Amino acid sequence: MEEGSELSLTIAQIVQRLKGSHLHSQIERQAKECLHQPEIKLESLKDDVRSFLKTSGWERLLQNAVYRELHVQLPPSHPAAPPEHLKEPLAYMRKAQASWEKRVLKSLNSMSTELGVPLARMRPPVEQKELTNKWNEMGTDEPDLTRFRPVYAPKDFLEVLISLQNPNHDSSEDVSVRSHWGLIQVPLNVRDIPQLRQAYSELNLTSGQLGIDDHAHIHPDLFENEYVQMGKKVVLEQDSAAAQQYSRQGCSTGLRADLWALILNSTNQPQDVMHYEQLTAGVIQHDLLVDNLIYKDVKLTASNDDYYFVFEDFLYQVLLCFSRDTAVLEHFKYNSATPPKSFIQGKGGDEECAVVYPPNGVIPFHGFSMYVAPLCFLYNEPSKLYSVFREMYIRYFFRLHSISSSPSGIVSLCLQFERLLQSHLPQLFYHLRQIGAQPLRIAFKWMVRAFSGYLSTDQLLLLWDRILGYDSLEVVAVLAAAVFAFRAENLMEVTSLASAEAVLADLSTLKVMPLIQIFLFATAI
Repeated sequence: MEEGSELSLTIAQIVQRLKGSHLHSQIERQAKECLHQPEIKLESLKDDVRSFLKTSGWERLLQNAVYRELHVQLPPSHPAAPPEHLKEPLAYMRKAQASWEKRVLKSLNSMSTELGVPLARMRPPVEQKELTNKWNEMGTDEPDLTRFRPVYAPKDFLEVLISLQNPNHDSSEDVSVRSHWGLIQVPLNVRDIPQLRQAYSELNLTSGQLGIDDHAHIHPDLFENEYVQMGKKVVLEQDSAAAQQYSRQGCSTGLRADLWALILNSTNQPQDVMHYEQLTAGVIQHDLLVDNLIYKDVKLTASNDDYYFVFEDFLYQVLLCFSRDTAVLEHFKYNSATPPKSFIQGKGGDEECAVVYPPNGVIPFHGFSMYVAPLCFLYNEPSKLYSVFREMYIRYFFRLHSISSSPSGIVSLCLQFERLLQSHLPQLFYHLRQIGAQPLRIAFKWMVRAFSGYLSTDQLLLLWDRILGYDSLEVVAVLAAAVFAFRAENLMEVTSLASAEAVLADLSTLKVMPLIQIFLFATAI
């Protein structure tokens, strides 16, 4: 496609999406109201209205909305391409994702049948009242969850990724010394260190970094104070693009919540608060089988975590509301996954009676609640916490549990991790492989959660700053490789998978930015 027509197509799509939005009607109303003002002249009407919208801040709000749409747009493609190609261009990836979805849904349905628990039911009035009263202290409730088990855990998903094969690719064609060392055997294009250095140039050794320079024995005036002042200016300007650029060198603790909300264009307007309240009402009215999976997951993960156990109530509220939010379905336009469907009771097999289940199309798995937990440190207002989490999910986190060829998708991250390790620490990779401790089997659980629950919270937030700043999850694979590099000496001594796992069991003392910086910019190529 020509660049010009590609651009005009993108513009048309964004205009179409914004036309029905609340912002569109607000700007329209403002434009009509400003006509009564004396400075608006008939002969220069268009320019005067435009100038009014600019000075009154509406133009900036529109810019941020357009910037947000650009991040959740479908990638440009050929006009004749079928819709499934837009979701995922590679047929074998689509096929693998579809078969994985069937397996997960089958597991959910069989759990429903075995336990005699319906997928959804209306709560009786007494139960509704009870839940309303304890909405802010659900953590005190101890429902019997012994019969419920997670639908799947990350290690089950890893086995599916290991079995991925491109039927058109003869792997014997490019046999090199290292091509068969790793577990991921699909030919995807992932960046090596020289390309990563170029892409992540702001992380180089000469640039100031929050996560390094604020902990060094240097006077804060040299970097930190000036950088924080710049951050305040970015927040004041309310510019999403500037906030994203700023986040590449880290966000200071006091500004992070505002900067992230700005990058994600998560404004928490009255209509957002109302939407959250409607979702809450939906939770109170209906009980879903997936609610038990959410309870179980929070109990197994966040409730046992030294950093996150205090947020148990928040996690229930956000995740239960998330499962009912049909606005999440919008992201399936660019997600390789397809929302699962179930049949209305007694109507099995009748396609017209198939409904998306759960309503948001996302079946939670073991560890899912850890995508929300770190955000609880930043936002103490449930509706704000909710809108930031939902935006983080539909931009980034969905890619960590769906099979796709996206550069930020979990398959690419696994391949990138293995390639970085093979290229720069071949002896270590070979040693671990020989003793049956494939590095990916250890690192996968970190990557699938974007390291949530493995790093200390301050370090995790510094990592997520860079995910938002670069609009990519690639940095997660880089950090995973950097952790192995950091512990390489000890790992060379181990003789089994169990002892390798023991060396890498505790990452809570690691400092993220020095590890990434040294791995990318101080490694001999």
